[in-house]
Amino acid sequence: MKSNIKDDVCYAQPRSLSDRLAIANDFTKRFNYPVPFGVDDMDNAANDAYAAWPERLYIIDESGKIAYRGGMGPFSYNPAEVRSWLASRYGEVKHPDAKPAGGDSPKAQDAQPPAPAAKS
Repeated sequence: MKSNIKDDVCYAQPRSLSDRLAIANDFTKRFNYPVPFGVDDMDNAANDAYAAWPERLYIIDESGKIAYRGGMGPFSYNPAEVRSWLASRYGEVKHPDAKPAGGDSPKAQDAQPPAPAAKS
């Protein structure tokens, strides 16, 4: 994708778990990513189990259970809903240095989020 080239986040297709881990470690260091995340094995078992293609968001709670399951993308993929869910459970987090995605102004980002969807 052109945006990957522009953002300098192009990597060779990983051929081993150590390749995947190296990419994940590079990402966390380069972008100062503070949230832990998982890296799938080479057999893509997590991807297959969670049906994350083309996009899907999950929140795994402290006990390791799925607490939120987002809709399948691209039409039911809703990052704003996830942000609202997290804010309602853990409190809103302000990121003064973060650049809003999609060119939205910071004021638009701080607007009232939609009510969380019912859990299924």
